[in-house]
Amino acid sequence: MGGEPPERNEVRPLLRKFDQRLTELIHAFYPNEQQRPGYARLAREISAATGGSISGTYLWELASGKKRNITLEQLDVLAQFFGVPPEYFLNEEVSQRVKAQLALATALRDTKVRSLAMRASGLSPAALDSLLTIVNETRKVQNLPEIGQQGSGTDGDAEEATRHVTGKPPNPAPGGGS
Repeated sequence: MGGEPPERNEVRPLLRKFDQRLTELIHAFYPNEQQRPGYARLAREISAATGGSISGTYLWELASGKKRNITLEQLDVLAQFFGVPPEYFLNEEVSQRVKAQLALATALRDTKVRSLAMRASGLSPAALDSLLTIVNETRKVQNLPEIGQQGSGTDGDAEEATRHVTGKPPNPAPGGGS
C-alpha cells in the first residue's frame, strides 16, 4: 500500500534532474549566453557531429522538462555530443563527478586561470598551500562561493575535464564555429 508512492517519488526526481543536467551541459559548453545557440541550431550541430537525429523542439522539451521520455538512442547521441557517459543523465554519482570535471574545464577556459596554474606548477607543497590560502581569502573578500576540495586532486580528473573542453565539437571560444 504505502510502498508504491515512495518508489514513484524516488524515480521522478531522477527524471526531473534530466532536464537540469542537460541544461547544465549546454551552459557549460556555451557559457556566453549571447553566443549560445538556440535549440534548433544546437540540434543541427548535434546531428552533424554525431550522425544521430534530434529535433530542436524535442531538445527544448527535454531541457525544459516538458518531455521526459528519451530513447536510449537519443540519450547516447546527447552523451556523445557533450562528451559525457550516458550515465551522467541517470546516476547521481556519475553526474557529480562530471560536474566537478566541467567546473574545472570551465575555469581552465580563462587564460589567466591557466596562466596562474602553469606558473604554480613545480612549486613546493608549502608554496602551493600558501597560494591556495591567498586565493581562498580573496574569494571570500569578493563574496565568491567556496570551491570544494576534491582531495589532493588527480591528474586524471584534470585530463578528463580538459578533454571535455578541447576534444568535443562545441567551440567554447567567442564566435563559435565548428
